Amino acid sequence: MAAERVLRCCAWLVHLYTACGAVIALLTLNFVEHDNFRAAFILMAVALFIDSTDGTLARAIQIRRRVPALDGATLDNIVDYLNYVVVPVRLMLRAGLLISGAAGLATAAFTILASAYGFCRVDAKTADLYFRGFPSYWNLVAFYLFCLSWPREFNTLLVVALATMVFMPAKFIYPNRTVRMRRLTLALTAIWAVVTTALLIQLPSFNPILLYASLAFVVYYFVMSAILQVTSSGPASIRV
Repeated sequence: MAAERVLRCCAWLVHLYTACGAVIALLTLNFVEHDNFRAAFILMAVALFIDSTDGTLARAIQIRRRVPALDGATLDNIVDYLNYVVVPVRLMLRAGLLISGAAGLATAAFTILASAYGFCRVDAKTADLYFRGFPSYWNLVAFYLFCLSWPREFNTLLVVALATMVFMPAKFIYPNRTVRMRRLTLALTAIWAVVTTALLIQLPSFNPILLYASLAFVVYYFVMSAILQVTSSGPASIRV
C-alpha cells in the first residue's frame, strides 16, 4: 500500500534524524578545537533537542515494526555517548575547565570510562523508570562549569565525584518518564529550557539571574531525585 510505503520512508527519516546527532557531534568538536565555545554549546543544545524528540517520533511511527533491520536504541546510544560524553569532556579540557597536565587528562579518561560503563550496563534504567547512577549529563556539567568560572581544582574534584556516581546505585529522575512528580518535573524542565536557551544566546557574557535560575532546576533535580529514592518504598506514588 502507498500509505505504508510513506510510513516506512518516514521511519527511515526518523533514523536519519537521530543519526544527524553524530554529525552535530563532529561539528561541535570542530568548534571546540577552534575555541568557539559559544557555537559548541549551541550545537550541544541542538543535539539535546534531537535526543529529546526522536524517541517520541520513533514510537509514533512504530519504527521497530517498519524498519526491523536497524536497532534505534543502539544508534541512539552511540549518538548520545558522542554528544553527552566525548564532546563535552573534550570541551572541558580545551577550555581549561580541568586542571592541566596528566591529572586533567586522567580525570577526562576516568569520566570517559565511567560513562562507557554507564551506557553499556543493562540495568542503566530501573524498573520504575529512573536512571541508575549519574546519567552522564556531561554537556550540562561543561556548560555550568564554563559559566561559573570556578577554580580548576574544584571543577576537577566535582567531575571526579560525578563520574564516581555513575557506578553508584542511586536513582536519578528520568525527566520525561519517571512517573512520580512527572508533571512538576516536566513543567520545570520547560522553564529551564527557555532560561538556558537565553543564556546560550548571551554567551560568552550572561545575566547572572538567568544563570542562577537555570541552576535552580539542577538543584531541584538532585534534591528531588534523592527524596524520591528515599521515599520510593512508600505505599503510594506522588503525582503532581
